[in-house]
Formats: sequence, C-alpha cells, structure tokens
Amino acid sequence: MKVHILDDWYDCLRGLPSFEALDGHDVTVWTDRAPDAATLAARLKGAEAVVLFRDRSAITPEVAEALDGVQLIAMRGQHTHVDVGALTRAGVLFCSRMTKDGPSTSTAELTFGLIITALRYLPEQITSARAGAWQGDAPLGRNVAGKTLGLYGYGAIARVVAGFARAFGMQVQFWASDDSRARAVADGETVPNSRAEFFATSDVVSIHKRLTSDTRDEITRADLMGMTPGSVLVNTSRAGLIEAGAILDALNSDRIGRAALDVFAGEPVSDPADPLLSHPRVIPTPHVGFVTAEELDRQFGDIYALVNAYSSAKPVEMINPEVWTTGQS
Repeated sequence: MKVHILDDWYDCLRGLPSFEALDGHDVTVWTDRAPDAATLAARLKGAEAVVLFRDRSAITPEVAEALDGVQLIAMRGQHTHVDVGALTRAGVLFCSRMTKDGPSTSTAELTFGLIITALRYLPEQITSARAGAWQGDAPLGRNVAGKTLGLYGYGAIARVVAGFARAFGMQVQFWASDDSRARAVADGETVPNSRAEFFATSDVVSIHKRLTSDTRDEITRADLMGMTPGSVLVNTSRAGLIEAGAILDALNSDRIGRAALDVFAGEPVSDPADPLLSHPRVIPTPHVGFVTAEELDRQFGDIYALVNAYSSAKPVEMINPEVWTTGQS
C-alpha cells in the first residue's frame, strides 16, 4: 500500500525499530505541517493509507471531502480532531487504537523535570554560567522538598507525577471533577475544600486533563489570579484547557512567578516573538511530553499494526465499521 505519515517534525520515525513493520509498503513521511486543508489534501493525493501523528493535523470535512483514493486513516488514542462523520460520508475507514495501556511515563517525567527547572531557575543558572558570571546573574533557587504540588486532574499521569513528588518530599493535593475528587478522597488523597483553596494553597499547579468540548477553557483567569505570588504553573496537557490570555495576565500581574509550558495554542509555534514563548518567566518546551524514542516506538508500532491489518483485509479498532461493511458488501 501507499502509506503517508503526517507531521513527523523530528523526522525520527524512520529510525525507530517499529518502522520495520511497514516493510513492503510504499511509505512517504511528511516532516512539516501542511499550512492549510487544501495543501494537506494535495499532499495525500495518491495515498491509500494515512497515519496521523496524534492531533497535529485535523481531518476536517473539507479535508475528508478532498481525499482522493485514501482508503484508511489510522492513529492511536483520542480523536476529537477527526471528523468521523465526514470520513464515513467519504467512504474512508478510520481506525484508532483506543486501549488504555498505562500512563505516559514520558509526559510524567517531563512534568516533574519542569517543576525542578522552574523552582531552581535552571535556564537562568545555565545562562549565567555560560556568560562567565557563575552564580552572579541568576535568581536564588528554591527547594522542591516541602512545597505543595497541586495536581489538576486525577488521571493516570497525575498519579505518576504525585509519586515522583512524594519521593522528592513534596506535599500533594488534587482538584478534579466531582467524581474524580470523590475517588481521590476514597483513595486517601488530599482534596481541598474548594477550587479557590486549591489554587491559593498550591506552590506548584500542574495540569493533567484531556481537552474536550466540556473541559475547554475550564481553568479561568480567576483561577490563576487566585494563585500565590511566586507560584509555578506547569502545563503538559493541552493549552486549550486554560482560558486564552489568562497565563499572560497572571504572569504580568505577578500572581504567578513562573509558567513551564509544553503546550501552546496553534502549534507548532514558529514566531520567536510569540508573547508566551518569549516571556522571560516562561519556560517553553515544544510539546515533547510524549516525544521520546521509546514512547514513539510503542505508539507507532500500534498504528502500523492497524495498517497491516487493513492491508490483510482484516481491519481492527474500527471507529466507523459501517464503511468496511459497506465496502465488502
């Protein structure tokens, strides 16, 4: 089959062991993001199977209608960026491996690395040392031990981060949906009496929630303005969970001291003057929470298995199975 893989910005997939699963297929790997739907559809002309790299490229009705010859779109995980109905109308089978096989350890590791980086002012310390000033040009760092980490969300990744935090001597508390808070309490976790108390009493707030239509903009400007001056905000989940402009307002009002952000609106962000990317109290990383060799090899191995199952006329993990049923009738 002619297989196109989208958005491999690191151009790393071809070097991973899992790529061997596509031996025998005619594979094209795109290493940049198509700037618009028309360009994306043109790139995919002639493709039979398309592999999505998480939610980097959206499959909108416009894209779906323009697909010419594509039989399969395959990915792994949640797919709010894919218009399944439009693919069904276009006769394109959509397969996504949705099974839960444990938390993203790589995201949890980056999260805690960012917490240490923010509290110890590591970017400034590195810059000071390289400038020959040794300790002279960087702020005085703060201990991780003894701080209170507020985890916003009670999913698998948040609980892994909680384990890291406790190993470093942090106090941990959670805030989440009503049901998740009840589970946290039943598990013996600390849950503040109110949302306002959670934000006001956390030295570090780290966000761990899925972005859905219900959770978009869930964290408001008022939430961040209620944090303690000098506190740290960490987001390795999705930018859309936080009200637009709220982080900048909280930083510029000195309500939070630092923001360590792995996620941004409109990724990839290529403008060095972007107000968040360039802010002196923002530690930016380019959405690499899940981007490690081990994690990508695992995830894409699952996706290539979907391609091979389809190629063998035995598709699995079908999101719109009516397309396959219709195609075989």
